[in-house]
Amino acid sequence: MDHAPPLTPERVLRRLEWRVIRLLDGRLQGDYRTLFRGAGTDFHDLREYEPGDDLRHIDWNVTARMDTPFVRQYVEDREVTAWLLLDRSPSMGFGPVDRQKEHVVLELATTIAQLLARGGNRVGAMLFSNVVELTIPPGQGRNQVLRITHELLRPAEPTGTATDLSVLLRAALGVARRRSLVVLVSDFISSPGWERPLSLLARRHDVVAVQVVDPREFELPAVGMVYVEDAETGEQIFVDTDDAAFQQRLRAAADERQAELRDGARSAGVELYQVATDEDLVRALARIADLRKRGRR
Repeated sequence: MDHAPPLTPERVLRRLEWRVIRLLDGRLQGDYRTLFRGAGTDFHDLREYEPGDDLRHIDWNVTARMDTPFVRQYVEDREVTAWLLLDRSPSMGFGPVDRQKEHVVLELATTIAQLLARGGNRVGAMLFSNVVELTIPPGQGRNQVLRITHELLRPAEPTGTATDLSVLLRAALGVARRRSLVVLVSDFISSPGWERPLSLLARRHDVVAVQVVDPREFELPAVGMVYVEDAETGEQIFVDTDDAAFQQRLRAAADERQAELRDGARSAGVELYQVATDEDLVRALARIADLRKRGRR
């Protein structure tokens, strides 16, 4: 029997360059600013607020004195420092055998890192599995991308504790000192309380939040009586997937949780973008770029 060769950082990157990045070049025509709009760090001037301005740039002290909104203008850096905050908690192991959520995280992180590094930007990463496993300081070039990919190919460290995203976000607040682009990739299955540190992070940085989901988290296939296990706690329950009432309750609970997630992210000043395990990565990233360009989720 033929076996697929083992994944290596170089193989992962080359495959994504051919199957994703090359096609994105054609879709976005090199305009990756619609996907990664890193804000400048050098204050330049003040002007009156205009519809469509970033609310995070409002100068509240001047606004109070002048009795009209004023925003700060920045000189935009040609180069961006980016941080990838990557969730590798137990629930990321859910999904199809050949493309679990953790595999989507690998593809997203490698693609984003390569797109940024290719433009001369510095990219760092924090790997999280209920604790911060590893912090990779920002670096440039292909070797930095391969280093991040290499670490993501290693199995995550089991901790036996419930996922708390606020731990990762608070750690990022302490590490990312200079204004940066911060890309958070997670399924957002977490203990409550992550909204506050996310809000603090969004005040300092340009934050892009990507939620990785699997369709079966919203609707199970009708295959009769099955055991369903909570990926975070290991708790098992016996359910009848042929029961229409059960399917309806499952969908309603998933929709309610999703609405709460979006509301929580928005209250923190961050839009939540979704990528599914069965979704083409080129289409997903092009869609995110289009939504960010239009200022919508």
